[in-house]
Amino acid sequence: MEKKCHLKEFIYVITAFNLAYPITPWKFKLSCMPSNTTYDFLFPPGISKNTSNLNGRYEAVVETKLNSSGTYLSNLSSRTTFHCCFWSEEDKNCSVYTDDIEGKAFVTTVNSLVFQQTGANWNIQCWMKEDLKLFICNIESLFKNPFKNYDLKVHLLYVLLDVLEESPLLPQKDSFQVVQCNCSVHECCECHVPVPTAKLNDTLLMYLKITSGGAVFHSPPMSAQPINVVKPDPPLGLRMEITDTGSLKISWSSPTLVPFQLQYQVQYSENSTKYIRKTDEIVSATSLLVDSVLPGSSYGAQVRCKRLDGLGIWSDWSALLTFTTQDVIYFPPKILTAVGSNISFHCIYKNEKKIVSSKKIVWWLNLAEKIPQSQYDVVDDHISKVTFPNLNATKPRGKFTYDAVYCCNEQECHHRYAELYVIDVNINISCETDGYLTKMTCRWSPNAIQSLAGSNLQLRYHRSSLYCSDVPSIHPVSEPKDCHLQRDGFYECIFQPIFLLSGYTMWIRINHTLGSLDSPPACVIPDSVVKPLPPSSVKAEITVKIGLLKISWEKPVFPENNLQFQIRYGLSGKQVQWKMFEVYDAKLKSASLPVPDLCAVYTVQVRCKRLDGLGYWSNWSTPAHTVVMDVKVPIRGPEFWRLISEDTTKKERNVTLLWKPLMKNDSLCSVRRYVVKHHTSHNGTWLEDVGNHTKLTFLWTEQAHSVMVLAINSIGASSANFNLTFSRAISKVNIVQSLSAYPLNSSCVILSWMLSPSDYNLMYFILEWKILNEDSEIKWLRIPSSVKKYYVHDYFIPIEKYQFSLYPIFTEGVGKPKIINSFAQDDEKHQHDADLYVIVPIIISSSILLLGILSVSHQRMKKLFWEDVPNPKNCSWAQGLNFQKRTDIL
Repeated sequence: MEKKCHLKEFIYVITAFNLAYPITPWKFKLSCMPSNTTYDFLFPPGISKNTSNLNGRYEAVVETKLNSSGTYLSNLSSRTTFHCCFWSEEDKNCSVYTDDIEGKAFVTTVNSLVFQQTGANWNIQCWMKEDLKLFICNIESLFKNPFKNYDLKVHLLYVLLDVLEESPLLPQKDSFQVVQCNCSVHECCECHVPVPTAKLNDTLLMYLKITSGGAVFHSPPMSAQPINVVKPDPPLGLRMEITDTGSLKISWSSPTLVPFQLQYQVQYSENSTKYIRKTDEIVSATSLLVDSVLPGSSYGAQVRCKRLDGLGIWSDWSALLTFTTQDVIYFPPKILTAVGSNISFHCIYKNEKKIVSSKKIVWWLNLAEKIPQSQYDVVDDHISKVTFPNLNATKPRGKFTYDAVYCCNEQECHHRYAELYVIDVNINISCETDGYLTKMTCRWSPNAIQSLAGSNLQLRYHRSSLYCSDVPSIHPVSEPKDCHLQRDGFYECIFQPIFLLSGYTMWIRINHTLGSLDSPPACVIPDSVVKPLPPSSVKAEITVKIGLLKISWEKPVFPENNLQFQIRYGLSGKQVQWKMFEVYDAKLKSASLPVPDLCAVYTVQVRCKRLDGLGYWSNWSTPAHTVVMDVKVPIRGPEFWRLISEDTTKKERNVTLLWKPLMKNDSLCSVRRYVVKHHTSHNGTWLEDVGNHTKLTFLWTEQAHSVMVLAINSIGASSANFNLTFSRAISKVNIVQSLSAYPLNSSCVILSWMLSPSDYNLMYFILEWKILNEDSEIKWLRIPSSVKKYYVHDYFIPIEKYQFSLYPIFTEGVGKPKIINSFAQDDEKHQHDADLYVIVPIIISSSILLLGILSVSHQRMKKLFWEDVPNPKNCSWAQGLNFQKRTDIL
């Protein structure tokens, strides 16, 4: 018996393969009823009772054993056959046919409980879920109350057939897969069939096996292509807003997973003081504009969607969204714009229940400044327009970063306002290409832009194939570039790799919910903004014998353009005072520069840039330093003097030469040793090496003895030297007639002297001084021969006595000195004269200042006095008095 039933089911399915009921995008019904009944109650509402014209499609036969107990079962036999068919509101013909094509009836006999009604109905709707992975059938039972106590079980049997095959194989019984449907207590079941992505265009053949009240019903076969019955999710993000043109914009977002275009059905309603209306429109865009929006009105909207081309199922409706317009409508309500632009606001004003005429509307800025009527325009009877030309940047007022624009009914203003944001979008973008020509770094600062809450800045660019256009413009096709904020407040963006000769047009886009603004575009060619590598192998030296600072370098490998060079040099130290030198000859690799001090350490750096002026200066090279070394022979030998000591017993004179170490500027740049050159008439000339010592003692035995001190460095001996001759005869020549010393202060003494005529060649003077009565150090200095008065700077102790000696030095030898042991007797007079030079200017300045103060005080006292004097016209006792004459008052 079981094999027989299975065979019948299999034959039933095969026979019905080409007669499957095509699943419709809307709900359809499954009805089962006895085949031998003609009572009205056996047919669901709307089903035709005339079976003569019914065709044999969509039929299933169910035979049920029945007991005689039941409300409506007295007219049914113990074995009753039920026929099941599909029908819908669009097609109310329920076809019932008991024989197959060959005229044989297929009857399935199943055991069943006693029915209390003779018909069974189900609402069915099937669709493909939006994710294209799950096919769903929803079955809703329409049984009457007696059947609610029975368990409802539904199974869906299905097979996927390839429609691309010319003669598809008939499905075998074993090829059908079974899914158990989930049923709720409300007699609703939902069946889920997984569909592979590759089989969305295949035919899904299926039928239902329903168990209810102890009876088993088989539906006719039904078929569908899953891709044709996709049911999208409802549209997302439904919103309503007033547009810049004063229309109501209903907008939404498409479901995210659908692979095809959608159409949308919008239901919206309007409730205003003028009228109430409801509208239903189908659109292909994701928005709908509603004209003639009025203030104080309420709008409601819902939207659903389905596939635009071909078949499809409408999604569920989105949630109802309501939107109420204010009594004053601004459109646009907010504007974000750039400095220098022109913008306009529109306004509709409703006062209580009446819309104000546009001619009576006035505009205010921040409720402090009335906008001139020349900027008004009347759009129609109710819409007023105001225009702001050539806008300046908005100045923040506390936490408000916008200007408030008010639309008013003559002198009455509503508290609502429009917001105007004006920002300066001039952002400077600077780019530089590295010395290896591998990347370009661009930097820009957001500080120039007024901070706007909720905004973000983004660099966008467009690369042209070759060079830049004469006038850069924002290209419609652009790419964003990631930029990172640096510690110095600048954003840095790196382009790598780069095309050296391509034009990169860049601008900064300011994104905000109110819109986006673009900074003026700038075009950059990487080859034109190269920052070369610094010159390498930089060396610095002071040239020997020539005495110039020589700097040499090697040019970088990249770029290959001709380069100019810039040298900076200065004395080494913590803070180098740089001097600059330009080299415009691209072929040069060295430069020689004069410097004031050949014996100092100089720091030198070199940088480079393209000779045509494009690009940037490179970084400075690593510092190079000169080394102090001898560059020339010493300019001169040291200045020297002598001390003479006599031994009366031996009748000998010892001469000790003293000199100060030669400074670097004179030695160029060091002294290795000193050599004393002697000359006498008897012994001739000889040299005596002193080493690094600065004094030498020798015995003076002849009438004349000449000496010269030479300074020796690594280059040679000093070229110019001082000569001193010791002559017994010349030592008696006295040409200094008088010598006077006048103390100016504790650190300066003035010496003056008088000379007598002489036939000898006077070269210079040597002045000695020391403290008397002490074995103190003798100090000396050389004074030019043309000087008759000299200021000696030293630390002089007022209570001490000093000895001053002035020696005339002749070519022939050292003359007789003039020696004084005290200051001049009229030193107080000279001291007083010196003080006058300081005191007199102070007295003159003080006198002028005092006269100025007295003059100002006199004017103030005069003013205060005459302010207190009453007006003569108001005083009887003063009538007739002439206040211009002092005698009249007295």
